[in-house]
Amino acid sequence: MAFFKEELMKVKAFVFDVDGVLSKATQVLSSDGETIRTSNLKDGFALVYAIRMGYPVCVITGGKTIEAIHRCKKIGVEDIYVGSLKKLPRLYDFLEKNDLKAENVMYMGDDLPDYPAMKVVGVPVCPNDAATEIKSISHYISDKNGGEGCVRDVLEQVMRAQGKWIDCEKMDWDLF
Repeated sequence: MAFFKEELMKVKAFVFDVDGVLSKATQVLSSDGETIRTSNLKDGFALVYAIRMGYPVCVITGGKTIEAIHRCKKIGVEDIYVGSLKKLPRLYDFLEKNDLKAENVMYMGDDLPDYPAMKVVGVPVCPNDAATEIKSISHYISDKNGGEGCVRDVLEQVMRAQGKWIDCEKMDWDLF
C-alpha cells in the first residue's frame, strides 16, 4: 500500500454513505417514529466546493429518507442511490456513468454494508467511529466521527494535496 498522502493524488471522485458518515450514527426518533438525522454544515460546504471543482460525488445509502435525498440534491450531488444495502452494484453503475476506474475513487463508509464496495476502490476511508471491520480495510481513519466533519476532513485533504483547496486571498467568491 502506498503512503496515504500519495494516494490522495490519484483521487478523481468521491463516494459517501449517509448514516454514520454524512449524518451521525446516533438515532433520534420523531413523534411518528421516523429517524431524525443531523448533518455537519462544514461537510456540506466542502461537498459543494468539491462538486464545483469538478469532482464527481456519489451517495449510496441503505436508507430511504427523503430529507437526506433533498439535502444531497441541494448540495449538487447527481448520483444518489437510496435503499441500497448491496452497494457494490451501485458503485459500478456510478463508475460506468462517469467513466471512472475504481482505483481513482475515495469511498467513505462506516459499517458492514459498505465493506464490499470499499474493498474494490483505490482509497477506502472511514470516520473515527466506524465498525472495526471497516477500520481494518481503510487506508485512513478520520479523527472525526460520522456527521461531525469526517467528510470535510477527507475532501479537504484530497483537494489540498492536489492544489485545489481554497486560497482565501485568491478565491473568486462569485463561485458561490
